[in-house]
Amino acid sequence: MRRVVVVGYPAAELLDIACVTSSLIMSNLFGAAPPYDVTFATLGGRPVVCASGLTLAAQGALEHETGPLDTLIVAGGIGCDDAADDPVLVAHVRRLAAISRRVASVCTGASVLAETGLLDGRRATTHWWHAPRLAARHPRITVDPDPIFIRDGAVATSAGVTAALDLTLAFIEEDHGAEVARMTSRHLVTYLQRPGNQAQMSMFVKPPAPDGPLSTLTAFIGANLCDDLSTAALARRAGTSERHLTRLFVKHLGSSPARYVREARLEAAARLLETTDLTMAVIAQRTGFGRAESLRQAFTGRYGIAPSRFRKTSVQPS
Repeated sequence: MRRVVVVGYPAAELLDIACVTSSLIMSNLFGAAPPYDVTFATLGGRPVVCASGLTLAAQGALEHETGPLDTLIVAGGIGCDDAADDPVLVAHVRRLAAISRRVASVCTGASVLAETGLLDGRRATTHWWHAPRLAARHPRITVDPDPIFIRDGAVATSAGVTAALDLTLAFIEEDHGAEVARMTSRHLVTYLQRPGNQAQMSMFVKPPAPDGPLSTLTAFIGANLCDDLSTAALARRAGTSERHLTRLFVKHLGSSPARYVREARLEAAARLLETTDLTMAVIAQRTGFGRAESLRQAFTGRYGIAPSRFRKTSVQPS
């Protein structure tokens, strides 16, 4: 049996826990061997009231768990700060991490792992909203708010809530092969596996540009990806200098015009790869890359995965 302990605490996020436990247990039905033996553990084995208000019973007490463990996973939730400030909980997580083959956190559970010192000197992620706080509190951690999960050796951290599903499917594939992971994902009716470095949050749902020329310009970019969207062309359309336009983009959108355009084109390409069977050449034309090779280079550079591979892993098999 692969022993897995999922750590919970008051005001943990129920989805953080369920995405992990349900996926692992379901994989047992499709040939995971040795199967996972999953325990949800809390201090004292006490039930916890989750962030949603629902009460979840524990299956074990952290202080009674012993090794060796295959995987230790710390859930996130709005109670993460109190959990990270609890020296008893942190001590048991540190103890169990030392006897685990693999350690992970979901969402803001990274705060608890950070307190153990396990993330020092490592690259880690967490929910994008929480990332600045984690970075400020733990300067020895390289916090990257963009990927949905990061693997750094035997330690993994994941982004907000449902990113736990992506990380767990990655664990299942690593442990038992692609077919078990594929069958698990099909029964969960989810993507087989999003690439770990896929962005957490779409640029199109980030706060909009302020009303005025910048708002008009970003709307134009999104609707006209095949046009000349160079900084010079955009500045002419906005009736301003390239330098001033760049200042506006950096101030209000945190990006240069060129980088904003590139991200818009890449995200549009990713959506077409996921939702259509258009050829790479057609997608490259529609998103302003011109040639399939230009799309491939830009996509691989941004996401660390070729467009063809992204399509295979992101489109749900029939």
